[in-house]
Amino acid sequence: MADVTKSEVLTRLKQVKGPDGTGDIVALGLVSDVFIAGEKVFFSISVPADRARELEPLREAAEQAVKAIDGVSAAMVALTAEKKAGAPAPKPAPSAAPEKPAARGKSDVPGIGAIIAVASGKGGVGKSTTSVNLALALQSLGLKVGILDADIYGPSMPRLLHIHGRPKTVNGRTMLPMEAYGLKVMSIGFLVEEETPMIWRGPMVISALTQMLREVQWGELDVLIVDMPPGTGDAQLTMAQQVPLAGAVIVSTPQDLALIDARKGLNMFRKVDVPLLGLVENMSYFVCPDCGGTHDIFGRGGAEKEAGRIGIPFLGAVPLHMDIRATSDAGTPVTVSEPDGPHAKIYREIAQKVWSEHEANAAARKGPAIVFE
Repeated sequence: MADVTKSEVLTRLKQVKGPDGTGDIVALGLVSDVFIAGEKVFFSISVPADRARELEPLREAAEQAVKAIDGVSAAMVALTAEKKAGAPAPKPAPSAAPEKPAARGKSDVPGIGAIIAVASGKGGVGKSTTSVNLALALQSLGLKVGILDADIYGPSMPRLLHIHGRPKTVNGRTMLPMEAYGLKVMSIGFLVEEETPMIWRGPMVISALTQMLREVQWGELDVLIVDMPPGTGDAQLTMAQQVPLAGAVIVSTPQDLALIDARKGLNMFRKVDVPLLGLVENMSYFVCPDCGGTHDIFGRGGAEKEAGRIGIPFLGAVPLHMDIRATSDAGTPVTVSEPDGPHAKIYREIAQKVWSEHEANAAARKGPAIVFE
């Protein structure tokens, strides 16, 4: 079977009429650069921001048109207000009175009790390893847990959880999450090959994340852990603004430079009114495999001091240890491969603090109950 080409995709998209039934979305310059990864096709369509909901059928028509191409197994299509350079803007439909822009609220995801983000100000601090072990530790507390790998450019969950294959779909649209160790899992890494570079612009990233969150049949979950992309760019800010996050956990290493970046992440969540559940100091100290001694390679206690300084909970310190690295690389996280070991105990203590903070915040939001006697 020949590989699908960009030309084939654009030819098929020429059959899709523009927003007001005139012209086609390709001739109108509304189609973004098309990205093809194996049998998956990704692109976005530029529309006026205040007509996004109204033009959802256009997005669906484009998606179905591309999925009908022989050799295409899935299409991920986004509506975006970002206009392609040099493209004419679509004309608004005539109306008796101007319409007000649709409000962009944080609607809940059916079946999910709480969504908690795990974030970092920079990459390389062990955020994904912390995310997966936190999810598994929460599960050990008796909770139903899922994990969304929102790190589009560097998805880690397929490897960390040793999951292979592609998600199945229901109704030709809604995806079923993959599963490992009792966790329900979704990642862009299940949809593209591991070595495929993700060269996406912001709107496509946001659309992919939204679809992986809202077009997945998660079922009933007490908590969904979101392994956020590192940094504080547009994708991270938009996720924080649009997803109904119950709270955020920040991961940092002890040294000053990492803490500077962690502060950026903390400030981002504060600006969008997401509760800060606490700070985790990862790679806090090195445990020598030969002598068992501890060494403060990156310094130690910096994150705990920072948490105290800014007034958020310090959740715990995780050591830099060969067992954590080896089990992560093998797809058998330490919380399941060595559940009675010292490192699993640290993650469970962190999970208990995270869940306690979340429950306290939830109770505070509900306010005191009024009892009539």
